[in-house]
Amino acid sequence: MLQKSLTTHADTIIYDLEDSVAPSEKDKSAARERLSSFLLSTRPSELPRSARIAVRLNDITTPFFERDLVAAVRGIFVPVLPKVHSVDYLARVASVIGSYGGGPPDGPIELVISVESARSLWNVGSLAGWRDSGNKIAASALLFAAEDYCADTSIVRTFTRQELLYTRSQIVVAAKAFGLEAIDMVCVNYKDTAYLREECEDGRRLGFTGKQAIHPAQVDIIHETFVPTEKEIYRAAKIVHQMEQTHASERGAVGLDLDDGKDGKEMIDAPMLKQAENTLRTARAAGLRIPEF
Repeated sequence: MLQKSLTTHADTIIYDLEDSVAPSEKDKSAARERLSSFLLSTRPSELPRSARIAVRLNDITTPFFERDLVAAVRGIFVPVLPKVHSVDYLARVASVIGSYGGGPPDGPIELVISVESARSLWNVGSLAGWRDSGNKIAASALLFAAEDYCADTSIVRTFTRQELLYTRSQIVVAAKAFGLEAIDMVCVNYKDTAYLREECEDGRRLGFTGKQAIHPAQVDIIHETFVPTEKEIYRAAKIVHQMEQTHASERGAVGLDLDDGKDGKEMIDAPMLKQAENTLRTARAAGLRIPEF
């Protein structure tokens, strides 16, 4: 299974030391040692695309937490922290890393914070904005663990996802406020590609920047749906072009013809220009074609 992970083209691979490992394996440290040996012995050229490796640790209440964290930092892998209820958890993380003295030499240690309880959502703003006193450790992403969250809050999951709208929106807002990535929940219906696409499109509309995959077959659809569509790119490029002309003529807004052949115009001004520029920035990062006018 570890070797098979090298064949995926997901942006980040999360190796799980928590729920995917039997208690007996945790007691023997076998899973941790096997993972560390595998990753450290694999040539960089063979690692997943962009060499982004993350490790989901056991939570802070377990006897395995500290050893998991030290192993992740030693390998310079991104720790994914489960069951983070408050900044006290993050202070403990900083204490363990500080006593070990590890981490990358050229930047802060990045943490992925998993939001999976009522307390973590209540404190999500302070979690997103947390940094250690030496600015050597900081959150880089908020990740929504929907099933754990529902188990903690007694929320009943439905096909519509309506019951999670508030929670997901809060996570996105907190992430955006502090410049973090916002990673949406797993789609557990991994064989239903139509539903996966619908859930991805819904997450992108809410502002999520990515989504967890529970199966390799989900990766392509996630990649396809978390980038702007051809129509969105065309509209964004048109807005940027027309606003350049508008500013050159010393005006601040312009009327843009509605799409789909509808009559009328929509007013384009500075906020909509910023949205268009964001769309084009994402498209360029994904290597998509930008039309010229």
